[in-house]
Amino acid sequence: MMDPVVFFFLLGLVARIARSDLRLPEALYEALAVYLLLAIGLKGGVQLAQQPLAAVLPHALAAIALGAAIPLLLFPLLRAKLSRADAASIAAHYGSVSVVTFAVATSFLARQSIDSESHMPLLVALMEAPGIVVGILLARSGDRERIAWGNLAHEVLFGKSVLLLLGGLVIGALAGPEGIQPIAPLFTDLFKGALAIFLLEMGLVAGGRIGDLKRAGPFLLAFGIGAPLALATLGALVGHLVGLSTGGTALLATLAASASYIAAPTAMRIAVPEANPALSIGVALGITFPFNIFVGIPLYLQIARWIGGS
Repeated sequence: MMDPVVFFFLLGLVARIARSDLRLPEALYEALAVYLLLAIGLKGGVQLAQQPLAAVLPHALAAIALGAAIPLLLFPLLRAKLSRADAASIAAHYGSVSVVTFAVATSFLARQSIDSESHMPLLVALMEAPGIVVGILLARSGDRERIAWGNLAHEVLFGKSVLLLLGGLVIGALAGPEGIQPIAPLFTDLFKGALAIFLLEMGLVAGGRIGDLKRAGPFLLAFGIGAPLALATLGALVGHLVGLSTGGTALLATLAASASYIAAPTAMRIAVPEANPALSIGVALGITFPFNIFVGIPLYLQIARWIGGS
C-alpha cells in the first residue's frame, strides 16, 4: 500500500489544478520546513554519535563526489537544447538534492521495515552544495565576468537547508540518545504528520508549475523523468561500491535522482541571474518531484536490491 503521506501531495496537486481556494499560510510552510530539516538532522546526529569515523568517511566522500559529478553528466545533454545558462542551472538543481524526497523515502523504508545507515542525513547535507558549485562553474566557463564567490558561499553554506541539517546533526550528536529524550515526542512522534502537511503544500506549488512545463516543451518533460531513472541507477551503483546496506543504497539512489528546489534556485539567482528559473524549478518540482514520490522511490529500492543481489 502506498504511504498515506503521498496522498496529501496528490490532494494539493488536484486542488491547484481544480483552482480551489485552498492555501496554506506562508508562516506555516516556513515553520514546517524548519521542523523537517531539524528533525532529520537530529535523528541522524543521535545515531552518528555512535558511529566510528572510519565507517562514515568513505560514504561521505562518495556522496560529495556523486553530487559534483551529476551536473557534469547532465550538462552536455541539456546544452544540446538549451542556452548555457539554463543548461547549467538545471544541471545544478539535479546535482543538489531534495530533503523532502529524502524524508518521504525514509518514511517508505520504515514502513517496509528496512534499515539504513544512521548517518544518511549527513550525506543529504553534504550533497547540497557540490552540484551547485559545479553548475555555476559550467555556466561561467569561458566567461570573464567575476562571480561574487564570498556572497555565494555564504548563501550556500549558511542557507536555511544546510544550516538546519548540519545544526541538527551536531545537536543530536552532542546530546546523544539519552539527552534527546525530552524533545523526542516533538521531533520523532509528530514527524510524519508534519511531513504530510508539508507535502500538501508541495502539491499546491507543483500544480502551479504545470503552465511553466507546458511552455518548456517535450524535451524537459522527458528529461524530468529520464534523468532521475539514470541518476538513481548511478547512485545505487555508488552506494553498493562503498558498502552501503540495501536501505542506504536505496536512499543514496533517491538522493541522486532528486532535484533541489530550495537551495539551488537561491544560489542560481545570485550567480547565474540570466537563467530562466521557470524552467529549472518547473522541471524539478513539477515533474521530477512527483515522479519520485509516486513511482521513483519504490523503484529505486528495487534497483538497490537488484544491484546488491538481494
